[in-house]
Amino acid sequence: MLKWLVFLFALPLAAQSGYVNDNMTLPSEILGGERKYAVYLPPGYEESSRSYPVLYLLHGGGDDHSGWVQFGEVAHLADEAFRSGRATPMVIIMPDANTGRRGYFNRVGGDFRYEDFFFEELMPEVETRYRIRREKRYRAAAGLSMGGGGTFIYALHRPDLFSSACPLSASIRPLDREEMADRLRQSGDSTFTDQQLTAYHESYSALELVRNGDPEKIGSVRWYIDCGDDDFLYEGNSLMHILMREREIPHEYRVRDGGHTWTYWRESLPEVLSFVSQAFHQY
Repeated sequence: MLKWLVFLFALPLAAQSGYVNDNMTLPSEILGGERKYAVYLPPGYEESSRSYPVLYLLHGGGDDHSGWVQFGEVAHLADEAFRSGRATPMVIIMPDANTGRRGYFNRVGGDFRYEDFFFEELMPEVETRYRIRREKRYRAAAGLSMGGGGTFIYALHRPDLFSSACPLSASIRPLDREEMADRLRQSGDSTFTDQQLTAYHESYSALELVRNGDPEKIGSVRWYIDCGDDDFLYEGNSLMHILMREREIPHEYRVRDGGHTWTYWRESLPEVLSFVSQAFHQY
């Protein structure tokens, strides 16, 4: 009898847990092969027929699609946020940007087009496979380090698609044209024309996009920028805050005690889930 009582009381607790699979794949013609991604489905997903908002959660340069699952404890933190009412249940998609070549951007020479893959193949695939709402209001992006840089660029390139963007410890630097050329060469892009370099600098410098972009369009995205006071990427994130203030682009800017570590980002994730949920809710 006691065993049955324990089992019955455990059922509601089990029902409050989400589901994670970090071994999902999809074929990509753009990248020429299979690409992996991880998915978190919120508690009650399998039992319901409703559609959910979606958060695209991007990993950093030293990890892959399993980083937020393994080190970021996304399942535990999301379960807690939903259970407490701090955030609304959502699907979380974590793509792999560390296979073959590393990065979330198209390469300057056009031989590696990860951004095109993200928008043209990954998003349509997952938003068809899972019960995901496809309106801008119900779609958000966030990421750490390299993924924070990707979050900036994706939301700046396509503000029509994202209601919120949350770059964490974002890899953005105040690089001029020649400094960007040096970084491209270091990453393996050694052949490009001056015209290609200029176009790339204008397209993939987050600071340049905000400096020269339409404040109204940029401001149609809800921005949450977070970078620790001991983080080596503090300069670019601080300059972004100053630039957005100068251009009167609404945003939240957070500086907490900490560096470029998973301890910092695990503390950031519940805030991100709460922030993006504010766009998903009706007030």
